[in-house]
Amino acid sequence: MRRLYHLLVFMSVLSLSRTQIAVTEFFTTVVGTTTEATTVLPGSFYSFGSAAGDLFNPAVDDGSSSVIPLLSPFQYFGLTYQQIYVNNNGFLTFNQPSSQNAPDSFPANGSQDIIAGLWTNIDNSATGVVSYNQYTSGSVLTRATQDINHFFSNLTFTASWAFVATWDKVAYFNMNTETSFQVVLISGSGYSFILMNYGDVAATGYPVQAGFDTAYSTDYFVISGSNSGSSISDLKTSSNVNDPGRWVFRVDTGSNTNKNNIVGLQGKLASFLDLTDSGSMQIVLQQIQQELVKKGLPSDIKLNIKKVEKMLP
Repeated sequence: MRRLYHLLVFMSVLSLSRTQIAVTEFFTTVVGTTTEATTVLPGSFYSFGSAAGDLFNPAVDDGSSSVIPLLSPFQYFGLTYQQIYVNNNGFLTFNQPSSQNAPDSFPANGSQDIIAGLWTNIDNSATGVVSYNQYTSGSVLTRATQDINHFFSNLTFTASWAFVATWDKVAYFNMNTETSFQVVLISGSGYSFILMNYGDVAATGYPVQAGFDTAYSTDYFVISGSNSGSSISDLKTSSNVNDPGRWVFRVDTGSNTNKNNIVGLQGKLASFLDLTDSGSMQIVLQQIQQELVKKGLPSDIKLNIKKVEKMLP
């Protein structure tokens, strides 16, 4: 059993868009790292494919689904959407489909909201399938409820809708590779969440981007290392919730809902090495950034660790 230390972390926060106000916030999220498990369990993916009753995108390079009416509205940073598109190149859009195979670099300051599981030059006409399904009852919602209550233990959540989009063993354009990942949208009880699940992810020389962005980049997040095609294989072992191969975000409200800027916090980590190993520290900082954005800071904040004190329970 791992020993849990309480760490007092003194940080400097540089906000690019707001005046800083000294406020201390306590949160108890256990920050995910890449220091332990190195494989993704098959159960990390939600059910998909023909056995799950999925609908399939055309096997066309740079293709997309037709418009998908949502069985339940989905709130995304203050906006409510009734439809979605699954684009073969690894990302979701709400207002229109996209054939763009070279991703924008987040923050893109563009005109549309984007959820990018792995936005890059994917060609499912060569191999692999892109499929999707949505649920308003059944075992998928049971699992979604359990997942969200596990990752957000401060909430009492019941999933009423889920949308599962899966890229299964798809190839990159003109490359003999296989890559698998999944984007799951979950809503209920007034909350909205994104789960990104990663299986085997092949390296590529194409530009890549994983995370999410909003119109004019009022809220955005880039998964650490996901903008480098040579290192995206690490998506299978990285996490912000201590579950290798999985990234989870709450996305129902934007950063403008809370005007207090938080420039200090006290957190709880699973290992002191999380703040001494440079690779793990970046994952820690990104998780802390996500928590601070939830509390009202803009998503363009920059964090630096200045001092760490180790205290036994």
